[in-house]
Amino acid sequence: MNRHEFLPISIVFSERFLEHDPGKDHPELPARISTVLDVLKEGPLAKAITFYEPVPCTWEDMLMVHQEEYLFRFEERVLKGRQFLDHPDNRLSYSIYQVAMLAAGAGIKAIDLLEAQISNRIKIAPPFCLVRPPGHHADPTHALGFCFLNNAAIAARYWQKRYGRKKIIIFDFDAHHGNGIQDTFYQDPDVYYISIHEDPILSFPGTGFREETGEGAGKGRNLNIPLMAGGIEKEIIKILDQEITPEIETFAPDAMIIAAGFDAHRMDDMSGLQFRTSTYGRIGQYIRIWSEQYCSARTISILEGGYSLEVLGPSVERYLGALSIKLD
Repeated sequence: MNRHEFLPISIVFSERFLEHDPGKDHPELPARISTVLDVLKEGPLAKAITFYEPVPCTWEDMLMVHQEEYLFRFEERVLKGRQFLDHPDNRLSYSIYQVAMLAAGAGIKAIDLLEAQISNRIKIAPPFCLVRPPGHHADPTHALGFCFLNNAAIAARYWQKRYGRKKIIIFDFDAHHGNGIQDTFYQDPDVYYISIHEDPILSFPGTGFREETGEGAGKGRNLNIPLMAGGIEKEIIKILDQEITPEIETFAPDAMIIAAGFDAHRMDDMSGLQFRTSTYGRIGQYIRIWSEQYCSARTISILEGGYSLEVLGPSVERYLGALSIKLD
């Protein structure tokens, strides 16, 4: 990457994302964000990056996805000093409610930045939201898998409501199926959820089978592509090229949201998949093409999983490099 020039890269980040501490025995650590920052600030992308501070999402933003009873219950358990919400994996801390609202607000900030830049005819790379906690497992009524608010789903609803981008694709390449995103849009014809993930027979949360394709008006607007343990880069490229690209072309989205999880890396023990750091660069190349060809460059990415501190930073860097490299 050192020989290349890069488009401007907008990264939405807050130091407050480091506040939530679920305990040293928990994989969703503040160091996940710190290690990514260290790599990006010291690497070849550093001069292209501008950091932007998010604003917390509003109550109305959250209600576009989550039920009011759940939001009250979430806040109440935090205020009462409880240890977890809905499952022991979902550790609480004194700051988690505000931090989760800020993480959800990051997607909204990225959308506002992108829409303004496109309006001003400024060519930039798709903005990246460097956030925690992740969001794609949170459904309208429950926390799950370290996720409390569904960052990608809230961003999709905001994009539709604020800017009228009706048809949205959410592409999720986390090792685990985003059950919360799927549940939110399962009957919605205007949001197409596409996920590649480890076979749900082998992997948390046990959803994301091929036959889960949507219901009612949303039938055919949900594409799950389970991967057997050991999925390799050649297999992923074939899926991106032969299965996903035709679906995106046919759907013709107004915008895309990428649920960017990096826990399929072969050095991340949260799955049995075998992605390499280079695999995330190849995924980024496809997303760059899809964004420019099918939705007028209206694409944002939001960090989901990725728990190996050794490879998370380089994987994010490779992904962002592919999204932002200046083409001849």
